[in-house]
Amino acid sequence: MIWAGLILGMTLFVFAIGKSPFFRLDRAGAAIVGAALTIGLGILSFDEAVGAVDHRTIVILFSMMIILANFKLAGFFDIIGSYILKTVSTRRQLLLAIVVMTGLLSAFCINDIVCLLFTPIVLFICRKANCPAVPHLLAIAMAANIGSAATLIGNPQNIMIASLSGLSFMDYFYTAFPIALMGLIFTYLIINWFYYQDLDGILSVVEHSPIVHHQYLITKGLVVLVMVIGGFIGGWDLALTASLGAACLLITRRIKPNKMYTSVDFNLLVIFIGLFVVVGGVEKVGLMSRTINFLSFIDFQNFSVFTAATVLLSNIFSNVPAVLLLKYFLPEQDANLWWKALALFTTFAGNLTITGSIANLIVVEIAQKDNVHVGFMDYFKVGFPLTLLIIVLGLIVLSGMY
Repeated sequence: MIWAGLILGMTLFVFAIGKSPFFRLDRAGAAIVGAALTIGLGILSFDEAVGAVDHRTIVILFSMMIILANFKLAGFFDIIGSYILKTVSTRRQLLLAIVVMTGLLSAFCINDIVCLLFTPIVLFICRKANCPAVPHLLAIAMAANIGSAATLIGNPQNIMIASLSGLSFMDYFYTAFPIALMGLIFTYLIINWFYYQDLDGILSVVEHSPIVHHQYLITKGLVVLVMVIGGFIGGWDLALTASLGAACLLITRRIKPNKMYTSVDFNLLVIFIGLFVVVGGVEKVGLMSRTINFLSFIDFQNFSVFTAATVLLSNIFSNVPAVLLLKYFLPEQDANLWWKALALFTTFAGNLTITGSIANLIVVEIAQKDNVHVGFMDYFKVGFPLTLLIIVLGLIVLSGMY
């Protein structure tokens, strides 16, 4: 039990600060080391470690990454950026277009990947149009987080929750979509409030260079994505539906499979697998049960208390580890409602600080390489009121259903 607790603590410590202070060890490396120690120290046998991994989550995540890789290689996101540039004429219109497009894309695509592909396009637009980049970069990160909360396939933690909970795709969507939609409205209004002067003015004229894209691959990808989402809506098995969609896109003569594989975030898959093993070891030795008993004085069945714990853990350890820890504190009564709360609040919590989600860090790091600095306070002054508003709204809606 002591070894399992130490392994979990060290793994979460690296997740909290982003890397080891002593070794060149990132989050993925910490997950690998933690899983290896869990097996090597006999906490779990190899077969038990394999059984601790929720393979359905990995299959869904990998399959959705393959689908999105097709859009990336086909130039789909470049076309969206070009369309935005052609249709907007003022800085506020650009901000609104970014919030809407990023939020919409993140609802049906993994938000981290949307940020990865969309950030360079927005930086290019801002540079060419002589427009301040910071408010528009904030819009990408925050709208991606909020938009991804609308569905069970919008971000990694929701994909995991979909697999662990058995929530219906449409049941969750009916609850989450109105809240996420209001969140996107809040995002635009709050950013506009704090950057009112920076967003005042028209965009400079930009020469529209031709976009290199593959129309057939885009069309095929859209057809497959619509069919996959249709399968989710129809109540089909999420893992099977997503994997069939990915398989359809891999059957092609126009693109080498290796090009698709290079767009898959294998680090994220490794993080999931390692965390499943580490938490499985903690569960087997009874440490999680003892922790639950030790914290029995905390009323986790109170929505406000549960929400506060969710926001806190999500910002300390990131949202994926927070889900794996908090799932043990979910009440059995009205389980679906509590799973919805976990999905919504771990996602909305990502907007509180710049380190609150991987999507935020992706935007900031890409901007830094382009000599655009987004500071902690730049993010927090917008993220704090936005997170507070959207979480209060979520509490009101969910409390009314309880």
